[in-house]
Amino acid sequence: MGVLVAVEGLDGAGKRTLIDRLGGVLEGRGLRVGTLAFPRYGRSVHADLAAEALRGAHGDLAGSVNGMALLFALDRAGARDELAKLSAGNDLVLLDRYVASNAAYNAARLGGGADAEVVAWVGELEFGRFELPVPRVQVLLDVPVEVAVERARRRGELDAERALDAYERDGGLQQRTAAVYRELARRAWFGPWWVCSPGDDPGVLAARLAGVVAEQA
Repeated sequence: MGVLVAVEGLDGAGKRTLIDRLGGVLEGRGLRVGTLAFPRYGRSVHADLAAEALRGAHGDLAGSVNGMALLFALDRAGARDELAKLSAGNDLVLLDRYVASNAAYNAARLGGGADAEVVAWVGELEFGRFELPVPRVQVLLDVPVEVAVERARRRGELDAERALDAYERDGGLQQRTAAVYRELARRAWFGPWWVCSPGDDPGVLAARLAGVVAEQA
């Protein structure tokens, strides 16, 4: 089975760019690489409901921390078979967001940290009850919050379909979420975390990942 790696970070952190670069380097090494991005907007009714709520639809749904967390969790639960196929057909599967994003954002919404009750609830719900696979490595792309916010803002201006939602417009939430992500990494929440900065060489990270694949083979 392929090695499952989750790339985490704020909106605008550059996760998609990093995953594309990693994929290119790893495929150049002869490895088969699969990718999947969460939420699965346009493919999952649960993801689409969450997106609509964050843009003002569905009454007071967006105000419910657990309600929104459940929608994002159900999106991932619906991808379990797809994850299994990707893992079976590749040496490595890179995920753009995964379960930790649900833990980080919702703890931040409640003003808590990595020890918040909602973090334990998310872990038990997604890895326990929904039986989602636990990633071998979780990579935190840790960029300055101001940089991530500005990137997300510019992206939204260029693409109407990616206009800022309620979470992205909340600068305080982004600051708190970044702090929770760092705590989760320090606590090795559900396994090892690697923390990367924007200036880090993706080739070095790719080499480390290739080493993990070799260890598992």
